[in-house]
Amino acid sequence: MVSWYDHEKRQVPRPTILLDKKTSDAHDNPVISLDDAGHVWIFSTSHGRARPSYIHRSRRPYSIDAFERVSATYVGDDGKRSPLTNFSYFQAWHVKGRGFACFFTRYADPAKRTNMFMTSADGVRWSRWQRLATIEDGHYQVSGQRGEKAGVMFNYHPAGKGLNWRTNLYYIETSDLGATWRTAAGRAVDVPITTVASPALIRDYRSEGLLVYLKDLAFDEQGYPVLLYVTSKGYRSGPANDPRTWTIAHWTGKRWAIHTITTSDNNYDMGSLYLGAESWRIIAPTQIGPQPYNPGGEVAEWISGDRGATWKRARQLTERSPRNHTYVRRPVNAQPGFRALWADGHGREPSASDLYFADDAGRVYRLPRVMTGDRATPALLTR
Repeated sequence: MVSWYDHEKRQVPRPTILLDKKTSDAHDNPVISLDDAGHVWIFSTSHGRARPSYIHRSRRPYSIDAFERVSATYVGDDGKRSPLTNFSYFQAWHVKGRGFACFFTRYADPAKRTNMFMTSADGVRWSRWQRLATIEDGHYQVSGQRGEKAGVMFNYHPAGKGLNWRTNLYYIETSDLGATWRTAAGRAVDVPITTVASPALIRDYRSEGLLVYLKDLAFDEQGYPVLLYVTSKGYRSGPANDPRTWTIAHWTGKRWAIHTITTSDNNYDMGSLYLGAESWRIIAPTQIGPQPYNPGGEVAEWISGDRGATWKRARQLTERSPRNHTYVRRPVNAQPGFRALWADGHGREPSASDLYFADDAGRVYRLPRVMTGDRATPALLTR
């Protein structure tokens, strides 16, 4: 489903039903992007190769009334064009005047999870797939974009450990749509990266016995990358693998400065960065929720006045919730009235799941589950 928020009227229109992928696997959740003309693009991802992926574009700019399926193609390793029908963990960024720069995962190509990158000027004809990293059993990656720069951080799966194991922290970036890749220091890097000891390595967490769970990537006002992630002693839930340490890595222009923010109780507690000129903030479910040690919790906002060196909790956005909140997302070009979007859900049994958003003042609103008209006003939560 696709909808939008009217900042002036503070209402949401009835969502448009776009596609039923016939799966309950949340890995197939879609990705939304806008092109320069205002067309809404929906990339419906897949989890592995068993199910197809789809691309849709709105027929009119800034409208969700009607969509058309895009018959996209890409350039394969053989140099020939093929239908673009499968991609996982898709992350789409639209570079003004240049088109799409997209990071995604391809299973068993050759690593079990291979980091990939491709571009397109029009969303229809895509470039040759570029393998970014194929270290041992593969990777998870999280990307970000500022102007013409696109950056990506990733961990890796040590061979033979299983895909629940993920460790180390790497970063590379491009300012020319993938023609060249560099470290944050500007050192050229050949892709795909195939060795653990790479110039892209920020920190060897494997030697410390820690796993790395990636959360968000943003750029400061100088264009330097800031990485948000959680470290823990193991992949299993429960207190045995405490602490789950929220950590920030910031490229200062000379080195990576790594600082601890706080701790929470699950590896899949997920939040986002908000980088301003005067302060940096994080909105994330760092507080213990109604289902402790399950993904999520109560949402809080943290603030730093010294570029990430020290942090304090500024306020708690949710409390006394019946279900855990998690996966707090920062909208692209987030505005004061709609700074963060997330969902809730019971950590231990099937349940309803509502959508929420927060404004700059810390007010939290719940989107309607049922609509009787063409528009509805989100409900303000009371704390």
